[in-house]
Amino acid sequence: IACGGCAATCSAANFTSFSLRKINILVRRGENSEVRSEINRCMLCGKCTLVCPRGVNTRNAIFLIREAFQKYDNYAV
Repeated sequence: IACGGCAATCSAANFTSFSLRKINILVRRGENSEVRSEINRCMLCGKCTLVCPRGVNTRNAIFLIREAFQKYDNYAV
């Protein structure tokens, strides 16, 4: 996430202010409402995962964050 390769190939970042770096920072800070709005911009295309030199499955990370929010929403009701 730190090298920026994912940002260079990101389809969502080309059209919005989407940034995996920003999401990483927001998650660490616990700013969940901001994370929720940011991850909805991700198209889950997987280009970020393909270019990651460290092999981080960033697409899966976004998917898991979305899933966690869905589970939280179901339990909060």
